[in-house]
Amino acid sequence: MTNAQIAEALEELAVLYQLDGADQYRVLAYTNSARTIKNEGRSVEEMARNGTITELPGVGKTLEEKILALVETGEIPAAAKLKERIPEGLLEISKIPGLGPKTIRRLHDELDVNGPDDLRAAAEAQKVREMKGLGPKVEEKILTGLDKLDAEPQGPTRLRLDEILPTAKELVEALRLEPGCDKAEIAGSVRRLTETCHDIDLIATSTDPKTLAAEIAGHELVSEHGKPSDKGVKLTTNSGIGVDVRIVEPEAFGNLLQHFTGSGPHNAELRERAVAQGFHVSENGIKSERGNARGAEETEFFATEEEVYERLGYQYIPPELREDRGELDAAAKGELPDLVERSQIKGDLHCHTTLSDGIASLEEMAAAAEALGYEYLAITDHSESHGFGNNVDADRLWQRIEEIAEFNNEDHGIRLLSGSEVNIHPSGEVDYQDDLLKALDWVIASVHTAFDENEDKMTGRMVTAIENPLVDCIGHPTGRLINQRDPYPLNMERVIAAAVEHETLIEINGNPRRRDLNEIHARMAAEAGVEIVINTDAHRPDTLEFMDYGIATARRAWLTAGQVKNTGPWWK
Repeated sequence: MTNAQIAEALEELAVLYQLDGADQYRVLAYTNSARTIKNEGRSVEEMARNGTITELPGVGKTLEEKILALVETGEIPAAAKLKERIPEGLLEISKIPGLGPKTIRRLHDELDVNGPDDLRAAAEAQKVREMKGLGPKVEEKILTGLDKLDAEPQGPTRLRLDEILPTAKELVEALRLEPGCDKAEIAGSVRRLTETCHDIDLIATSTDPKTLAAEIAGHELVSEHGKPSDKGVKLTTNSGIGVDVRIVEPEAFGNLLQHFTGSGPHNAELRERAVAQGFHVSENGIKSERGNARGAEETEFFATEEEVYERLGYQYIPPELREDRGELDAAAKGELPDLVERSQIKGDLHCHTTLSDGIASLEEMAAAAEALGYEYLAITDHSESHGFGNNVDADRLWQRIEEIAEFNNEDHGIRLLSGSEVNIHPSGEVDYQDDLLKALDWVIASVHTAFDENEDKMTGRMVTAIENPLVDCIGHPTGRLINQRDPYPLNMERVIAAAVEHETLIEINGNPRRRDLNEIHARMAAEAGVEIVINTDAHRPDTLEFMDYGIATARRAWLTAGQVKNTGPWWK
């Protein structure tokens, strides 16, 4: 049983518990464990069988018993019992975005809904809108969600970068450690740091390629593999990720790495331009139509990508830019930007503590930020109308301002900033009175409620918040969750124009589930003159490392350090 299958079973159990009315802590335990198992490289089935599964974070004895039963019998007994009294169709309904378990239980109890067909019939008969607290908009959302369930295959076809990058790093490091390997690199979309990836491409050189292919095929992360050969090997990991390992002579490493890094459109444009120069470019080298001194066609191989691009007349193009978005024109002129780097970030301006929905104290978050070498960290717990609980009322926020002042009066290696992530209401107004907002060092405004407005209303709502002189920055502006929730409708041109006019900053949220602004909008905003901040939205110390994903988006957006405000010292 693959890790993905085990994780799916735990996610299903979490939903069943929700539908049965279990407390949120039990549900959260299974949801978090499913995430851990999905991202684990080793075989979780083997860990369960040999008694080492409790080494995984959040997996205790109770969960160990459930997983062991699952891998031995094919089902979790607790899930089987719940399914005896919970209609299977309610699990299908739970896949509709925004339709929570409490609402599903009410639909079942009040309208006798047992599955998608019953729900569609109730919605089309306009019975849902008659239920207390729902209404026509919820009914419309349900019908749209049902249409998507019918039309789309279940589950995303591509994984988020954070779900695939750790495996790629571990496998490429394993290649490098093999005695027969000269060098190895990650290629493909993983190397370009795209938001989602289909699989992993690895490029290596070796004097004994078949042996190297056989060695990596036996790695503990690998569950299945093809026949190792002098060209490489195809693998499938325990998590179900496909891996294509290609092995080449050292002198041709640059050709193969350039080709398999892609993207497809970048390589197609490069080939077309090369033909106009009399060259044919492929993974097999660069061929010159003009030939050598004897008139014979000549193939050139290069050990580095830099040499490949130089031979064709281009400045070296960083992998993140290889998307056919003007990078070849810029490289031909030697005008590619000096992209922002992680080491240039001086502080993080969006994080949460136990005061709202974080799981670490103010002091713990500060210590983690200091360990990263930051000069400042803004504490931005959720404001009083945050739609998901764990919010901070005005009196408590005044106390937090005092706590931060006391912290800064002591001898610490980092400065804390008193802040808040304030909710943007449908009217565009934000939480708290002006005197409290003025007392804060930093105000980041985000939408957390009422996502179902149309484009005109949502854009007006955002612009009103931007026009507020007490709002410093807009957080995760489109509200999307990659592979999970579509962005709400926004006219980004209007939002960007307002941000320029009112000198309001816009965030690239580095949480890999968000990466919002995306690279297209971030480039638009920066070119228009908006100052960008790259934040993590960290809810615990280790997620301050999400800065890497924010930097990836910024680099894919062509941003320089000069366009990212928090590459400099605290400015207010």
